[in-house]
Amino acid sequence: ADIHDAILKSNVPGMDFIRGHEDMAAAEAKFVSEIAKEHKLRKLLAPIINEYDVILIDCSPSLGTLTVNALTASAGVIIPMECEYFALRGVALLKDTIDKVISRLNPNLKIMGVLGTMYDPRTLHSREVLETVRGAFGDLVFETVINRTVKFPDAAVAGEPITSYAPGSSGAQAYEQLAREVLSR
Repeated sequence: ADIHDAILKSNVPGMDFIRGHEDMAAAEAKFVSEIAKEHKLRKLLAPIINEYDVILIDCSPSLGTLTVNALTASAGVIIPMECEYFALRGVALLKDTIDKVISRLNPNLKIMGVLGTMYDPRTLHSREVLETVRGAFGDLVFETVINRTVKFPDAAVAGEPITSYAPGSSGAQAYEQLAREVLSR
């Protein structure tokens, strides 16, 4: 299929998307015997790469073939990390995977930053986790932190980005601040 046929226009001017599909889980198993499986997504995106200023690839929190494909196809990676202790181990494993992708598949891949998400400044737990991440990753941790807010699930149900669903909300403001921070790096 032509990738152009999969592109959907959104209600947000200048933003298109390709929707994920429940069969993506089956793709993981299908890739097992493929040769150069890590380069599939890069090859699929090649025809449209110059049609967009930025292409964001949202990955599930796994370290399987699909995530490795996304890292191999990317110039940069933002590591979102829920401010919970169990997420620290996941970030360490992801960092190891990123290092392997850089050394074996995509030497141009850069870690753009680690983003604290679902942060609740009222809890000692969230504050301690964020400090641990800052201690481990230093300047790679974004200053912007995405706090927990009820507006995120409401926006998801409405099928809108938080920036148009609730533009004055703390969540929308945080993502706008993150965008500025990413562009300045």
